[in-house]
Amino acid sequence: MCCHAERQRALWRKLQPFLWETGIAAGFLTEDEVLARIDYPSYFDLTDQPLPSDRRGIVARLSHDRIIVSDVGGRWNITQLGAILFAKRLDQFDSSIARKAIRFTCYDGPSRVDEVIHRYDEPRGYAAGFVNLIDYVDRLVPKREQIGKAFRIEHARFPSVAIRELIANALIHQDMTITGAGPSVELFSNRLEITNPGTPLVSPNRFIDAPPRSRNESLAAFMRRMKLCEEQGTGIDKVIAAVERQHMPPPDFRVGNGRIEATRAILFASVGYAEMTIQERVRACFQHAALKYLERGVLTNASLRQRFGLAARDSAKVSQVIRLARDRGLIKPADPDHLRSGYLPFWA
Repeated sequence: MCCHAERQRALWRKLQPFLWETGIAAGFLTEDEVLARIDYPSYFDLTDQPLPSDRRGIVARLSHDRIIVSDVGGRWNITQLGAILFAKRLDQFDSSIARKAIRFTCYDGPSRVDEVIHRYDEPRGYAAGFVNLIDYVDRLVPKREQIGKAFRIEHARFPSVAIRELIANALIHQDMTITGAGPSVELFSNRLEITNPGTPLVSPNRFIDAPPRSRNESLAAFMRRMKLCEEQGTGIDKVIAAVERQHMPPPDFRVGNGRIEATRAILFASVGYAEMTIQERVRACFQHAALKYLERGVLTNASLRQRFGLAARDSAKVSQVIRLARDRGLIKPADPDHLRSGYLPFWA
């Protein structure tokens, strides 16, 4: 009997992630109560639908997209999908929803023990508050000026597309069944860290190429429909490409088993090749090989030099990085009989 109960619990744990979005966040509400809690103007704006002229039409459209579901006696239930996307205030729901609010913290230094100089908790659901959150983070990311021939050009320390995609990924790939934790964005003087509860369903070494697997397919599909994240399978590619264009250190994807299982994406501020660690150079080599493969190309000494912003005279330095990446099993020759043919990621 004990064994049977344990198997039942294990089965339920496996099923929970796929049931979360259809769960009820608030039940037995009147139409007025539903519209008081759901940011329906954002829903119609983001889904590019005209706002109906009456309450009944609004409720019908929310029901069609499973933001709400009908209950007895003309009452309505707000689904967890509806609340997490379109809540006017997430704290109007119970703690399992309220604690999923995304938190932004900015530190005056490279460590969490440094002074917190900005803190922001986005009160609305992910879709309703997404653009506002991205704009808020973008405004606080330091800019550097480059003087061109005629104008001063500002470059953000971290590419906007990378910030947007990594935050969107954190929202849609988190494990909603982990209680007491939600996504967070932390800005330090030398990096940006984006963390979400739960371990990924795909190995971090396959984030670039593998078809994405999400615990929250309805949430992910809705975010793509509203163009708040990239089409399936292209978000991380764009992050890596944006980082390479600015010759930045490669992003790092870490999976931890601390107090709460979590996945962390880290963007590092720009430094020159000489200031990158050996690990960063090798990781950049692997990510570049993966990106070139997806473009139907191969990694070469010349392409990696361009990625690092190095001149032809630095080819020996790049050859050493390629050799280290190959020795660690991260890349392999495109043609083992002709090493000058270039390199592929190990999984190609």
